Amino acid sequence: MGGLKKQKVATPTSGTEKSKEVKIITKHVVTPGDIEKNPRLITLLYIMSLAKNGISEKALVNLIYLMRESGVNLGYNFTVLGNTPTSRDLLGDLTLLKYVGLVEVSENKKLLVTTLGKELLSKASTLIGEQGSAIKNLYETLYPKVAPIDVEIDLKTRSRR
Repeated sequence: MGGLKKQKVATPTSGTEKSKEVKIITKHVVTPGDIEKNPRLITLLYIMSLAKNGISEKALVNLIYLMRESGVNLGYNFTVLGNTPTSRDLLGDLTLLKYVGLVEVSENKKLLVTTLGKELLSKASTLIGEQGSAIKNLYETLYPKVAPIDVEIDLKTRSRR
């Protein structure tokens, strides 16, 4: 999981004193470079980029689940509760993409690929490779099945405003 890692460093102060000064250094645990090396995260980012107006988290989870059922397995494990699939791994990866700034959540609760995310996708297009056109075709076929979820999210966010 992403986050900032805090490290305590003890350094002695002046001569004979026994007290120690504690410095807290923050370091990024995950960087865009790490994500660029991960084909699964790049593919997930690519799928989100296909949704021009964004896609809700719930619709994305359903879409990835339907893609897996159609033969494109990105390596996520799903638990189906009722008719609703959920994946802890997928939600963790979404958190990483948000943390690094490649994905943002819009006012209407849709996930959007940021400019930084689009730049990374253009650099990492070789990781998507031949699978990209198959994923795009599958997205175009399956998105109409999850589109009602996005409409439901839109209606809920409008009624809360």
